[in-house]
Amino acid sequence: MYGALDVSTSALKAHRTNLNVIAGNIAMKEVTRDDAGRPIPYRRRVALYAAGRSSGLKNTAGVHVANVVEDPAPFGFRYDPTHRDAIKTGDRTGYVRVSNVDYQTEMVNAMVTARAYEANIAVMETTKSMARSTLRLIA
Repeated sequence: MYGALDVSTSALKAHRTNLNVIAGNIAMKEVTRDDAGRPIPYRRRVALYAAGRSSGLKNTAGVHVANVVEDPAPFGFRYDPTHRDAIKTGDRTGYVRVSNVDYQTEMVNAMVTARAYEANIAVMETTKSMARSTLRLIA
């Protein structure tokens, strides 16, 4: 019984981390400069799941976020010649490099992750219900 709860708990933690990454992507979508002030837009982050718990124990059931990596997809361009980061010369004069974050993709990912989170809560509730029923039969 505790194994099933442990597996679901690890999944809840992983999904929470993924939702935080998605929320960060949405929040940073309009950022066109990096930490050093260079005109490099925010690059989308992606949470990578891995089997097992993050505790480091071998052959443990569960899931965890192994790493959060940047999406290598190319940046987009938006025409805005008045923007302070607009390209000044060349073929893309007047365009601003923008983040590779797509609202629709992030919202779909958030919905999928939220549904997976809810499914794991349902598994936990079913496990607890089975344990209660077993104890009722024994008593």
